[in-house]
Amino acid sequence: MRKSMIGAMGGPVTDISKHLKVGDLARLAGKSVRALRLYEELDLLHPVARSNGGFRLYDETAITRIRWIELLQEAGLSLHQIQDLLKAWHGTKYGPEAMASVRAMFERKLEETRGAISRSQALAKELEGTLDYLRTCQICRPPRTTQEDCPQCPEDHGMKQPPALVAGFHTEPHSRDAIPLLLTPETR
Repeated sequence: MRKSMIGAMGGPVTDISKHLKVGDLARLAGKSVRALRLYEELDLLHPVARSNGGFRLYDETAITRIRWIELLQEAGLSLHQIQDLLKAWHGTKYGPEAMASVRAMFERKLEETRGAISRSQALAKELEGTLDYLRTCQICRPPRTTQEDCPQCPEDHGMKQPPALVAGFHTEPHSRDAIPLLLTPETR
């Protein structure tokens, strides 16, 4: 069955069977209708047509565009940065200029990603060392030791100093002359 529609550019579009309503597109893309409307508001996504009833209609390229937006967001770009990227793309006259700005942005993102990976690897190494250290603590059992004994632990942990993630526990002031702070509920 063919129905007449008004295309996004004002011209008639006649094959409705290949177009998706916003709800169907949202389900296929795994997004909410609200997210797709936001993409439209930010000029990131465009319907290709409207039905006679005024429904926005999309073709299969919308799914590709939504996946592209997701990938850019995973790369750390905000929707407004993606919007700026598209404006820069459309604002350049020549393909090589457009590609140069995209390439520069992707190069920056790659460097940021490599930095984040490096920081995550360093944290993973710190966590591994901390867990190795903490495994040796299992041989200390009460009543032999208390947590106050830990900073002077006689056990060989295989390290000269406790790892940074443990050392912070040992920095509490242990002054015997300290006045304890007692918190009591307010009475009415």
